[in-house]
Amino acid sequence: MYRAPVAEIAFTLKHVAGMGAALETGALGDLSEDLADAILEEAGRFASEEVAPLREIGDRQGAVLENAAVCMPDGWKDLYRRWREGGWNALSGPVEYGGQGLPAMLSVAVLEMWNSGSMAFGIGPTLTMGAVEALHAHASEELKATYLPKLVSGEWMGTMNLTEPQAGSDVGALRTRAERAGDGTYRLFGQKIFITYGEHDFSGNIVHLVLARLPDAPAGTKGISLFLVPKFLPNPDGSPGVRNDVFCASIEHKMGIHASPTCTMIYGDGFAGDREPGAVGWLVGEENRGLACMFTMMNNARLAVGIQGVAVAEAAYQKAFAYARERRQGRAPGYGGEGMAPIVYHPDVQRSLLTMKALTWIARAISYSCAHAIDMAKAGGGQAGFWQERANLLTPVAKAFSTDVGVEVASLGVQVHGGMGYIEETGAATLLRDARIAPIYEGTNGIQAIDLATRKLPQSDGGHVRAFIAELREDAERLRTSNSEGAAQSVDRIEAAVDDLEAATEALLVMLQEGRTEEALAGATPYLRLFALGLGGALLARAAVADGDAERTALCRFYAENLIGETASLRQAVIEGGMSLLAAGEALHG
Repeated sequence: MYRAPVAEIAFTLKHVAGMGAALETGALGDLSEDLADAILEEAGRFASEEVAPLREIGDRQGAVLENAAVCMPDGWKDLYRRWREGGWNALSGPVEYGGQGLPAMLSVAVLEMWNSGSMAFGIGPTLTMGAVEALHAHASEELKATYLPKLVSGEWMGTMNLTEPQAGSDVGALRTRAERAGDGTYRLFGQKIFITYGEHDFSGNIVHLVLARLPDAPAGTKGISLFLVPKFLPNPDGSPGVRNDVFCASIEHKMGIHASPTCTMIYGDGFAGDREPGAVGWLVGEENRGLACMFTMMNNARLAVGIQGVAVAEAAYQKAFAYARERRQGRAPGYGGEGMAPIVYHPDVQRSLLTMKALTWIARAISYSCAHAIDMAKAGGGQAGFWQERANLLTPVAKAFSTDVGVEVASLGVQVHGGMGYIEETGAATLLRDARIAPIYEGTNGIQAIDLATRKLPQSDGGHVRAFIAELREDAERLRTSNSEGAAQSVDRIEAAVDDLEAATEALLVMLQEGRTEEALAGATPYLRLFALGLGGALLARAAVADGDAERTALCRFYAENLIGETASLRQAVIEGGMSLLAAGEALHG
């Protein structure tokens, strides 16, 4: 059974990601270390004792659709009620609408715990929090007053409606239309697919944020507007009123996250009865500027999805480690007991477990570091621009690398279980099935790599990423001078990985400057992994210096001597592999 690693989460936040220094300088407002610790402890208890026990029920029963209504698995509605009453939905919400206004670092840390308990549960509130952020930034004061208090509390939940059958990653191809009603509202008509928590029985109302086109809108992404479309139209007192003309036509039968209802939503099909067809909606932001508004929600969601990868990896590691300590098979040289040895004593199993542990650790550290940058940017001051560029740089890495790690680690977890991992009853397969969606939704990992390589590296004419690489060298050098046992064996390899990162970065910047965009795109995905592996080595070095713990230093050395060497081949793929990829690609459509 999953147990939240509260001590490791707190250590990573304070001593690796930057929370400790931010607390000392007052950059996080009234938050104290004692309060942060108390929040993490209670979140860990709730995730371990209340969320995790319902993961299996959710996977087995799934969400069920009947007469356009979704019934959630046994115990889940009551779980959400307890979670909401605990104030967890309001953790990072704006204070003026009932939120606690706590930093992104804490929000991301507790999101990890909810998703380790059950990824299908954790994704629902994530979208509500994103809707809060988008409305707080872009909605009118009237819309904020009506919707934000209930969304912040979790009494109502939110969704994000982008995808259509013909418009996935290419949002500019969407066809859902909006018509002006003449009274300040709009009527929406169309279909959206893959809408997470588009219908459920958790909350009294569901607030859909929907991208659509006006009749006179320009073509492409410049003609998209964002609308707020509630399931129930609010009464004057704010309570849910008559049913809006929006409903769930079907839910998907998925590989994983079975308890998360993935809905096909129909707008304006006359479902509301005798009223004139069309889902009533309100404009958020300006007409034809909806994509910019939605990106506020999407950027929030990308880090949250990255933390899902960390969460599933942590749960998979814990499950595999517990099984390896119990399962006995063969003889192992390091085992002095009688009979067959627990498989945790076999070096090959140890390699798998340590790989799982190291990858999970660096994915967590990268994600928390991204959250720290978001917090520092929001804190304002003379460094706000610097920290915003840092958040921009780390967001695609946190999303893509962490979700790749979730799949990789969950797959290793099945392998550690052997044949029993392929049996559903052990739960190892559940985690792998759940993890597989995360590299796909909220912008595929290929799109994240393109974003990193073509949009984020050129920030400040490449100055920000160059300064960042210099910081990684400083982390490695501090480990060299720390006199930690085994440090010397790690530092040379970490520095070599940073060299690989620097060379690949400079090569990509030259490609972009010279207009060799296609070649840069060909190297984007290996570059993102190279970036994350090099950064991970520096963060492990930072952790080893922070406390000198022998186990932490040993993990750093294992990573440096067994995993980080991949950066050399990734460097070659970025710098030299693009043209061969493009040439071979001709054969695919020749």
